[in-house]
Amino acid sequence: MPLSEPSPAAVIRSRRAVLPDGERPADVLIRDGRIARIAHHGVLTEGAVTDLGETVLLPGLVDTHVHVNEPGRTEWEGFATATRAAAAGGVTTIIDMPLNSIPPTTTVAGLAAKRKAADGQAWIDLGFWGGAIPGNTAELEPLYRAGVFGFKSFLAPSGVDEFPHLGPADLERALAEQARIGALAIVHAEDPAVLAAAPQRPGVHYRDFLASRPAAAETAAVERLLEAAGRTGARVHILHVSSAAVLPLLRRARETGVQVTAETCPHYLTLAAEEVPDGDTAFKCCPPIRDESNRDLLWEALGDGEFIAVVSDHSPSTPDLKELRRYGGSGDFATAWGGIASLQLGLPAVWTEARRRGHGLVDVVRWMAGGPASLVGLTGTKGAIAVGNDADLVAFDPDAEFAVQPDRLHHRNPVTPYAGRRLTGVVRTTWLRGRVVDVTAEPFGRQITRS
Repeated sequence: MPLSEPSPAAVIRSRRAVLPDGERPADVLIRDGRIARIAHHGVLTEGAVTDLGETVLLPGLVDTHVHVNEPGRTEWEGFATATRAAAAGGVTTIIDMPLNSIPPTTTVAGLAAKRKAADGQAWIDLGFWGGAIPGNTAELEPLYRAGVFGFKSFLAPSGVDEFPHLGPADLERALAEQARIGALAIVHAEDPAVLAAAPQRPGVHYRDFLASRPAAAETAAVERLLEAAGRTGARVHILHVSSAAVLPLLRRARETGVQVTAETCPHYLTLAAEEVPDGDTAFKCCPPIRDESNRDLLWEALGDGEFIAVVSDHSPSTPDLKELRRYGGSGDFATAWGGIASLQLGLPAVWTEARRRGHGLVDVVRWMAGGPASLVGLTGTKGAIAVGNDADLVAFDPDAEFAVQPDRLHHRNPVTPYAGRRLTGVVRTTWLRGRVVDVTAEPFGRQITRS
């Protein structure tokens, strides 16, 4: 029988448990919501035993890049729908981005509004990023003390007026303050001057949209950011890298002592510009999905350990804002909202492509659980099946296939570029601190803060 209620002790058993030292048969003892012991398969009998057989036992995934959009734009998503989707996709912890909600998380009051909105709605655990925008440098230390995990900023317009981007002087001030207080700076790196000079041709052709967001915008912004990080001593993290051209810049910066990490996303690893149909604006995101050869280079870098994390950048909106033709929209990539909704689908999407390229589930867990947990300082609590960690676990069938049906997703709006795509890997059960996440019952996710 599935483990559905907290108990003093229980065991989850699998012939394929993905542990920090590799995949092997194991028994995992759960006591008071934490992993108390890991033993050889078939050894432990304390409490109720859930035997998964050949179904793989994974640690719950950690997604550090999610736009929940509540309060203020809850019609785009919301804590209840986002966290249900996350649980269905094997994600047990998310860190919510500071923008697209109103108010944004750029003040302590904004953080309080976010926490109040989330209270009692979360099916999984969640924390919050703060935001660094022009004029709020004095807010950063109070926000950090209040428990945000770091600060997001944009180097180009964000798409929403209440979260403006940082110019060069603002960036220098923000990074210097974050270095002073020891906070992590996470940055959307596209250069506004390069974007302004790029050809802007509205319409349904994806190639025109791609030309409007060239790879040079990423490289120019990353160069500027790394120079500022070197001067200020700030720790910086490059969000949603879509262009492999930035990778040599990161390597050189690390060699000179700059503290920099980077992430990429499932859509950059599994989709390609050549396959985007005209007018299908579900594929629009910024920076954009690039060509197949670029995708191959991202995979090579991922395999070499150059990315600390693979995270969703789940950024949904209502169908009308996506200008989707099937909802009566124009299919114009220039005017459609730029964001991919994939929180529920990240694991099977990445696994489908990873195993085709010769990677195993140990790799996927490193990219999507352990790496993101380490980025935000949750190692020792989340991201691994390890003694002392929260018993956040996933029963995953790595061989089951399914076709993505948008109306079966838990996202508030059934918009996804994966519609109709066949993916491999099905989440059978998700446990949060040893309890099955049952979305027909009461949610019991917690709000977490930076240690």
